[in-house]
Amino acid sequence: MQITLTVNARLHTLDVDPETPLLHVLRDDLGLTGSKIGCAQAQCGSCSVLVDGVEQRSCVMPIEEAGGRTVVTIEGIGDSAHPDPLQLAFIDEQAAQCGYCVTGMIVAAKSLLAANPDPSDAEIKEALAGNLCRCGAHLRMIRAVKRAARRQNGA
Repeated sequence: MQITLTVNARLHTLDVDPETPLLHVLRDDLGLTGSKIGCAQAQCGSCSVLVDGVEQRSCVMPIEEAGGRTVVTIEGIGDSAHPDPLQLAFIDEQAAQCGYCVTGMIVAAKSLLAANPDPSDAEIKEALAGNLCRCGAHLRMIRAVKRAARRQNGA
């Protein structure tokens, strides 16, 4: 089945099984490997992407549900040449250890800051709560989101 979707501002038409998880299409067909394969059950958040601006777990989203929609992966948020202020804040706060969860954390934070440009600590914790991190960098991640919010708001 042909599916057309926009990924990171580029239009793609793909001939894929409509039940194929979006994550597999991103990684295998489009070469976008920033979204990670973690639990494959929408529990860990490492596969998170923005779909029409809202955080979604791409490991359980059939590609047919993404058809006609706009998908932004971590690569579309920013890269080493043009990092997003949120990514810079994570670097400044050293908000990663192993880094496996960081894609999902940044995607969740990006979605939060788009909806709420000045979140409280509690709101940040709630937004990040669905992403598993075993390294213990949670406090630095909260500081990073707050730093990004301040930058976004011109402070």
